[in-house]
Amino acid sequence: MAKEDLDEIRRAVSAVCSDFPSEYWREKDRERAYPAEFVDAITRAGFLAALIPEEYGGSGLRLDSAAVIMEEIQASGCNGSAAHAQMYVMNTLLRYGSEEQKRSYLPGIANGDLRLQAFGVSEPTSGTDTLSLRTFAKREGDEYVINGQKIWTSRAEHSDLMVLLARTTSRDEVAKKTEGLSLFLVDMREVVGNGMTIKPIRTMMNHSTTEVFFDDMRIPASALIGEEGKGFRYILSGMNAERILIAAECIGDAKWFIEKASDYAKERQVFSRPIGQNQGVQFPIARCYAQMRAAELMVHHAAEVYDEGGNAGAEANMAKMLASEASWAAADMCVQTLGGFGFAEEYDVERKFREARLYTVAPISTNLILSYLAEHVLGLPRSY
Repeated sequence: MAKEDLDEIRRAVSAVCSDFPSEYWREKDRERAYPAEFVDAITRAGFLAALIPEEYGGSGLRLDSAAVIMEEIQASGCNGSAAHAQMYVMNTLLRYGSEEQKRSYLPGIANGDLRLQAFGVSEPTSGTDTLSLRTFAKREGDEYVINGQKIWTSRAEHSDLMVLLARTTSRDEVAKKTEGLSLFLVDMREVVGNGMTIKPIRTMMNHSTTEVFFDDMRIPASALIGEEGKGFRYILSGMNAERILIAAECIGDAKWFIEKASDYAKERQVFSRPIGQNQGVQFPIARCYAQMRAAELMVHHAAEVYDEGGNAGAEANMAKMLASEASWAAADMCVQTLGGFGFAEEYDVERKFREARLYTVAPISTNLILSYLAEHVLGLPRSY
């Protein structure tokens, strides 16, 4: 998309975000409340339907446009994690769901009648070792019966639909370890309290994350996405989109921290001069800016590779790693620049600082990204 069009998207996102000032986010953070009003607003504006084709009620935009949306939300001081899953989880349904599933759900997701915010993958005993997950879906006639547990399933309490990854064939019965996993589109309105139990997990940031339990949960066989046993392959594409979009959010956060620190350094007077006149204050801000810009280029490149249909695995992983590190460096710099005020709630830095810390760990840790690059790009022996 042309730069002028992307700039127009930025302005439109910023206009919506301006209705949700810092006070709104402080209150939500203080109460650990879900920002439903904000999610409704960006849904009504069409931003969460950016990747949904026009025939299903969406905007039919590319991933680079979606990345700009998420970046601008963060740069405006808002928190896109309350809604970002709808983009990349929906993408799995769009790419691999049946025509009946797409026509049944995508229009409702696009207009806001339905929320597809939950992605059930990680488990307490497997973490990022997805192939070792234990949640099992057994076919019984026209239904699947599911038993197991998921953890770090964010926004499950605020979602109507969940994309769930479960084993349908035991590991010792498959020829390849990547086989035997299947994807399901679960209508949570039918199963919460009827086989599905959701328990919130309180964390250092307001991320609305949960653990989910499945006890003989019955879903129709039509909930299967694509072919049985092919689910792991299906989620890989969605994971690349997820990493690129979250990397874009990290760029937005870094821009917010850099602007906050720069503005403060220009105005704060110590020893009868602005602290921004001192190189000891200037240089960390300038270094973070350079680091952010380099990561920003990688994010846009990764989105371009993805949009052109290439295997964006390496690019998506590098974008996520570089952007999360740039964001965290900027967060630390911003606290250091503001000094004591960086810890004060009213300046919003401490809230954004806590939020930024997440992304060097999730949705995939830096060490696993380095392992991926070592093996798949550099040809080094597999380390795990």
